[in-house]
Order: sequence, then structure tokens, then C-alpha cells
Amino acid sequence: MTVFQSLPPPLAARMQSALADHWGIRALRPLQEPAIKAVLENRDSLVVLPTGGGKSLCYQAPAAVQSGMTVVVSPLISLMKDQVDGLRSSGINARRLDSSLSLDERIIAEREVASGEVRLLFVSPERLLQSDLCNLLQDMQVNVFAIDEAHCISHWGHDFRTEYRQLQRLRALFPNASIHAYTATATEKVQKDIIEQLHLRDPEILIGDFDRPNLTYRIQFRRGELVRQVLEVLSRHKGEGGIIYCISRADVDSLAARLKGAGINCLPYHAGMDAESRSKAQDAFWEEECDVVVATVAFGMGIDRSNVRFVLHTGMPKSIEHYQQETGRAGRDGLEAECVLLYSAADFLTWRSIIAKNNDAHGLELLSEIDRLCRTPICRHKALVSYFAQVYEKENCNACDLCLNETELVPESHVVAQKILSCVARLRDRFGIQYITSVLRGEKVSRVQEKGHDRLSTYGILSEHSTEDIRDWIYQLIAQGALQQIEIEGSGGRSFPVVVMNEASLEILRNQRTAKLLQPVPRSKKKGSKTKGEKIGQGDNWSGVDRELFEKLRTLRRQLASERRVPPYVVFGDATLRDFSRYLPDTHDKMRQIAGVGEKRLSDFGDLFCQAIIDHKKSL
Repeated sequence: MTVFQSLPPPLAARMQSALADHWGIRALRPLQEPAIKAVLENRDSLVVLPTGGGKSLCYQAPAAVQSGMTVVVSPLISLMKDQVDGLRSSGINARRLDSSLSLDERIIAEREVASGEVRLLFVSPERLLQSDLCNLLQDMQVNVFAIDEAHCISHWGHDFRTEYRQLQRLRALFPNASIHAYTATATEKVQKDIIEQLHLRDPEILIGDFDRPNLTYRIQFRRGELVRQVLEVLSRHKGEGGIIYCISRADVDSLAARLKGAGINCLPYHAGMDAESRSKAQDAFWEEECDVVVATVAFGMGIDRSNVRFVLHTGMPKSIEHYQQETGRAGRDGLEAECVLLYSAADFLTWRSIIAKNNDAHGLELLSEIDRLCRTPICRHKALVSYFAQVYEKENCNACDLCLNETELVPESHVVAQKILSCVARLRDRFGIQYITSVLRGEKVSRVQEKGHDRLSTYGILSEHSTEDIRDWIYQLIAQGALQQIEIEGSGGRSFPVVVMNEASLEILRNQRTAKLLQPVPRSKKKGSKTKGEKIGQGDNWSGVDRELFEKLRTLRRQLASERRVPPYVVFGDATLRDFSRYLPDTHDKMRQIAGVGEKRLSDFGDLFCQAIIDHKKSL
């Protein structure tokens, strides 16, 4: 490959050689080259690339060819450990300093740092500016700082952390060092704040394409029993890694128990569990001993597992930034992955109640944005890209529920909506969704009969439809602003939700506004159902892959990773294993042609994988 043409030829040659030898990379992704050059030229930078866009390489690759040490600020111990394991497996001396190290481990790491042997040092923001380490780094004249998850420094970011604010001191403490900020999710407002907070000097600003074309997004209304919808998604990903997010800890425990009962290899994870149980769950997922983790949003940022094939939200996240980051944990290896959000208007009310208690006006603004994303029927890729102030050019992404035509209009949806609104009007805004549904279906419920509502003209007006469908339509009308759900105080001081009319309701009844209700396309009408291994959106990366060999190589990879106590992707990623299973390289020279095969990994694992491929070919 011919890259880095503006660099001195010897440096450009060393950079190309390092990429091939350590990472098996022969072609860079968009914006990686200018990001790497900014580090090599000692110029500050802000790099915003989507998860899976290759941010880590932007500071790791220069460290492999530069003299001196690069200090990487990272928020989580598990994330630092993963990156250090990966770098050391690639032949680069990296170390971390954090609270999980024993005294002996810390002494060894500090001795290596002081000797100048370490190329990359990973530290937390709290540890970095402690006087002993800070003095050591000043004595060594460190000239490169890489700030990972840089959005954490901004009050406007979705994951603000007060400890990141002290990084403002880096410029004064290390005036000759270049500072490089990296993040996956940052609006224009957050980008400006990062630059100001870190005092970046004339930074190289590199903003990548926020679209993740390998992800298929599906936003669907929760319908009926949640576990049924969850199992439907899991059926498309048997034996594959995935994360299921729930809003509350109780939901995590309940769903995990139900899924285990259904034979799913899953574990729960939330902040209410003891530290040992959380660590075991995280390690089991990291080591691919567990397929699925059911978790609150406390799980995920520290997981560097590249082959997560699906992320499923059982409720709406509290911002688009959270959604982008959480779904970004899927498909980090660039292969196809699925992101499903099961949405209900009740999610908005739940989050609004939580956020309102903290008097967080900005949080409420962000909540309204994600609510709008869920209820607006436009291409999901386009909506996400537009939120981050970019333009999505394609007319059809072929990778979301809307563009894949997985939803359709309810027949005579405007009339159906008018019937629902008429019923709410006749009930005088005093009842909840379940009661309204009972009246519309004409159910012989004692409470309905006692109140005389079985004599209303709207009693039984939708009797041919299921409870599930009617509840879904009521929630859709709430989401569209055609109805409101509010809390009113009942007896004993307890409050409960009721559905009420508004001006939009009256406009629909007067035919001054058209109501549209959506429903999933019945399975019988779909053009073939999707099964494991089939294309679930765009990007069919299984073409030509010997699936039997792929599974054999996965087993071998897991064994090798277990022996070395590293995550399986450190051995070889899924994309590399698929290429092994596609092209059947049975010599070291042939393996060198496969992306992701560097010299260190080839030396460590090449013979074993070559032999596995040879044995498989003999069995054919």
C-alpha cells in the first residue's frame, strides 16, 4: 500500500511495516491516516469515529514507530486490560497502572515505565495526575497524550464524568506535549466543549461518518409478552454473542431467569449485584463462555469484544447518544450485526419521571430527541446520521425495519384511530389503557358493567381485534401526540396513569388531521423469513465461508485464548476466521495475505491454524 506520502520516506516506510507486522493491516479505514499523521507531527487532534471505526489504531500505530512513550487515558480498568493484552499479543510493549494490580505487578510496571521500555502506558484520569506518576512522566518528558472516551469531559456529553475535568491541567503540566481526543459519539456542541476543556491548540479536527452500514436497526413496539419478542431475536443469533439492555435491575433479573429457563446461555449484570458476580459475568462474556448478557447500561463500555452480533434494548434508552454508543458495541469487527429496540410510550414516562427528579432540563431535551427517533417513521440510518448533523445520501439503506418493509399501515388506520379517540372522549379522560382496551373490545368486565360503560356506543367497537393490537395502537397515538398519558392522584394519595384527549385528538376526529397506525408485516407476507447466517440487512459477509471450518477454528481460538487468559479476539478476529474459512490458507505465506494476520500472531498461532485447515481439507 502507498500511504503517508507527506511524511519523510523512512518514517512512512516504518509506519507501513508496523501496520503490517503488528496488526496485519494493509489498508487503512477512512480518516485513520490523517489521525495517525497528526500524532506523528506532534499536532493536537480531535477524532470522532463511530465504534468500530478504528480509533485505537490512531494512537497505537504512531507509538509503535515513535521514540518515547504515549500515555493513554481510559475510564475503565477492563477496557485498559483488553487493550494492553491485545497490544502485547501484537508484539508491542504496553502496560497499565490501575488499582487492580498487585504490589509486585505495579512495581514491575513502574520500573519498565521508568526505564523507557514501555511504548504505551494506560492510566485512569484519577491515577494520571497523582503526584508520583505525574512527576515521573514529567521527568520522562512524555510528548503524546491520548484521551479515550473524550466525551466524558463535557457537561453536554451523555456520559459526563467529573474526574475527566482534571485533564484540563495537562496543557499546563506538559506544555510541549500534543493532546489527542478520541470519541465515538459527540454532537457539534460536545466537540466544541472537548476542544475548550482540553485546551487543544489549532487541532486537526477529524469527524468520521456516523453511519454504521453493517448494522441493521429495528425499532419495534413492545407487543404482548416481552420474552416472546426477545426469543424471536435470539432465534436469529444462535450461538452468537449479544447484549440485552433493560431499564431496571428488576427487569434484568426477571428476563435473565426467563431466558435461562428457555435454554439460553445467558447471565445477568447490574450495579445491584456484588462485585464478584459482576466480574464473573463480564469475564464469561469476554471469554465467549457466555453467549448473552442481560444488563442495565452499567454494562458494556469496558467490553472490547469485537464480535457482538446483536444488541437488543427492551426499553428506550434515555438519549440518542446512549443509543448510538450502546448499539455501537455490535459489529465492531465490521461484520453484519443487528440492533433491535423494543419501544413503548411508557418508556418515555419512566425516564421523564427519573430525569425530572434531578431537575435536568438538558436530560429532558435529550429524552425528547430519542422519543422522536422511535416514533418517527423515517429510515433509521438517516435519522441517526441527521442527529449528528450529517447527511445520509441513500434513498434506501436496506438495513432497517422501515427500508426492509417490515412494517405496514393498519387497514383503515384513520378510522381505527377515530374509534379509539371517540372511546377516550366518552370515558371523559379518567381511565388507563387497560380499561379503555376492555371497553373497545366489549369485554364483560365487572368494573366496566358497574360503571355502565357497556352501554356506550363505543363498547365493543373494535371487538374483532386483539388486546395486544389495541394497546399497541393506543401507545402509537400517544407517541404521535394524538393522545396524552398523565398521572392523576387517586384514593390514598397514590397516583395512576390515565389517557386524555388534546387538540390533536379533536383534529383527527374532525378529519382535519390524518392518523397513521403501523403494524408488523405478518410473517406469512414476508419474502422468506431470516435464519441464522442469512442476510439480516445489508452486508452479507458469509459468502463463500465454510461454516463447519469456521466453527472448528472458533473452538481452536477459544482454547488458545483460554490458555493465555486473553479474550478470543486477541488471537484472531471473526473477520479473519471467516477469511481463513473462505480461502483455506494452509501456509504462512498464504496466511500473510489475510487481513488481521500480523507477524507476531502468525509466529504464535500460524502453525496451529494451518494444521487445522489442512486437517479439515483432508476430511472433505
